[in-house]
Amino acid sequence: MTKPGTTADADLLAAVRAGDTAAYGTLYERHRPAARHLAFSLTRDPSDADDLVAETFAKVFASLRAGRGPLTAFRAYLNTTLRHVCYHRARRDRRIQFTDDLSPYDEGESFPDPTLDRLERTYAARAFAQLPERWQDVLWMTEVEGAGPAEVAPRLGLTPNAVAALAHRAREGLRRGYLQQHVATVEHPECQWTGDRFGAHVRNRLAPRDAARVHAHLAWCAECRKRLADLCESNTTHHRLYRQRHGNERRY
Repeated sequence: MTKPGTTADADLLAAVRAGDTAAYGTLYERHRPAARHLAFSLTRDPSDADDLVAETFAKVFASLRAGRGPLTAFRAYLNTTLRHVCYHRARRDRRIQFTDDLSPYDEGESFPDPTLDRLERTYAARAFAQLPERWQDVLWMTEVEGAGPAEVAPRLGLTPNAVAALAHRAREGLRRGYLQQHVATVEHPECQWTGDRFGAHVRNRLAPRDAARVHAHLAWCAECRKRLADLCESNTTHHRLYRQRHGNERRY
């Protein structure tokens, strides 16, 4: 909430778009403490947290100067951007290869990144919470409790075949929702409409008319093409990790 006598965030955002860099300085001073608090929840290293905050504010400033970014709700947009910066930095660091040793020639062991894992769990939990209650129930029984369709059927009042079909739809819905959590909120209505369907697009679950509209938008919007490329990489990485952890199960 804006204090009495201070300029509202929406007015400051409009001023930044008009070229007033001092207005962005006001936004920075107003929201930096909250951003730093969030950064510390994602990484415990003070220098890493400060780097996250600095990079996030720089990215948001660049978006505003390019005519993109938020019109209102600056802090929500800033926090979303910070989480995505953290996520992509963790993924980038995972891909770094050192050339002064022989590690590229040794398969070695894969060690999880705590920051990346925390973000992934957050995205998965949000996606699960957005599923219909019946889908949540069948996923919990089959994926968490490890029960088979025959065990679950009496509890849901379904046949085993119906349970298997329901579980398949629920898993697909969870995958789409999980991917969708990686997509940052944007202000342009057509970019938002397109981004809201990226999860289904990556999973090839869009209706033909929606798919045509998404492709038409991507033909001219470079920013959305970049967001989609990041999401496709996330989908590939998640799929590979799932295979490694659970084996090549047909149900996935």
